Amino acid sequence: MSIDLSGRNIGFALTGSHCTFSEVIPEIQRLCYAGATVTPIISNTIVHTDTRFGTSAHWQDELYTVTGKQPISTIAEAEPLGPAKTFDALIIAPCTGNTLSKLANALTDNAVLMAAKAQMRNQRPVIVAISTNDGLGLNAANLAKLLAAKYMYFVPFGQDAPEQKPNSLVARMNLIAETCVQALLGRQLQPVLIERYQY
Repeated sequence: MSIDLSGRNIGFALTGSHCTFSEVIPEIQRLCYAGATVTPIISNTIVHTDTRFGTSAHWQDELYTVTGKQPISTIAEAEPLGPAKTFDALIIAPCTGNTLSKLANALTDNAVLMAAKAQMRNQRPVIVAISTNDGLGLNAANLAKLLAAKYMYFVPFGQDAPEQKPNSLVARMNLIAETCVQALLGRQLQPVLIERYQY
């Protein structure tokens, strides 16, 4: 599917599901190729944590290389996004269970959540690509709450490892751009529930 996001300003927020970053970075590149101006935003976990999937410095460098912009990483940096009405759409990918629960309960303790709060204040779309081990566990209530919320749109998701992790849900990251295009039109990309697990 051909995607055209020319002239669109997109915020792209990443939270601490480090194992999915390698899937997400190409999707940021795809948004840029589609003509969008993309501003990266990162959570405290990414700022302060090195993992076997890569160091904080590596991922921040990757984001700068792809977008040409240094990531927004503090609440103070993210706060002006609301009054300036900076983004046409905000994408949170990957969105961890921790971020999902805070978003559903109006908690704002990092740059990603401040950007989301700013976007909702402006009644503009927030696109969520979940990656959480408890999406069908205690976080199911938060997921349901956000599925019913205005201005919230979900990248289609499904169980990624039902035999080993029956509560785990992960979005199909290669549908981020398509979800964003539909969200900008006020529509949810369908179907939302997909079979992500590969037999």
